[in-house]
Amino acid sequence: MKITNVLVSQPKPVKTDGNPYVMLAEKLKLNLDFRQFIKVEGVSFKEYRAQHLNLPDFTAVVFTSKVGIDTYFKIAKEIKFQVPEDMLYFCSTEAIALYLQKYIIFRKRKIFYGKKTVSDLTDTFKKHSDAKTLVVQSDVSTDEIPKFLDKLKIFHKEIVLYKTVSADLSDIKSEFEKYQLLVFFTPAGIRSLKENFPDWKQSEVKIAAFGDSTQEEVKKLGYNLDIEAPTPENPSMSMAIEQFITANNKKK
Repeated sequence: MKITNVLVSQPKPVKTDGNPYVMLAEKLKLNLDFRQFIKVEGVSFKEYRAQHLNLPDFTAVVFTSKVGIDTYFKIAKEIKFQVPEDMLYFCSTEAIALYLQKYIIFRKRKIFYGKKTVSDLTDTFKKHSDAKTLVVQSDVSTDEIPKFLDKLKIFHKEIVLYKTVSADLSDIKSEFEKYQLLVFFTPAGIRSLKENFPDWKQSEVKIAAFGDSTQEEVKKLGYNLDIEAPTPENPSMSMAIEQFITANNKKK
């Protein structure tokens, strides 16, 4: 089957100039669509309670996501916790820090942010080594921040306040069969495919998956995996797709 229609399970880029998939589509004359298969949402109050952590017990909080900030203050309101003015806020970036203005008076708070990650704040954490720190994270977070705080010997606990769930893909249901190649980057994206289209048969449709965990999920859910990345020959997904489609379409 010749590949002409490709669906990439990512949000449509704001700027298409220089986007590797857009450039690939132009080069190989493909019809390319972007559609996010997953979304991030805050946990419920019940899910918060199940973790047996109490927001008022902490004097500092680490944020790396706007959704995490929204959920933190939502739960604080539900438990009638008035976040104290001397609360320490450690944010991964300036954009995340500025988002706090939605809930607090920015200039009157102790807010610190890194250039790219929380680990940029080593000296600041050392100055506040006696703080009891709550690390707000998602259900798929790595242990990078906890390990960083362990190294600095900072007391901390992690709490999951937001999670990755399947998006509602009913808007593309009528045209889903037109795609000959589906491209995935996370295990959650593959699970979303299964949840949204439980009766879908892969047949000759090709699936591309980035990363070991995503590739394992493809196989676990019973799909055929046709394109893998990264590999020594193709360190990027766009390169792997180009090699596969070029070879595949030559045979047709």
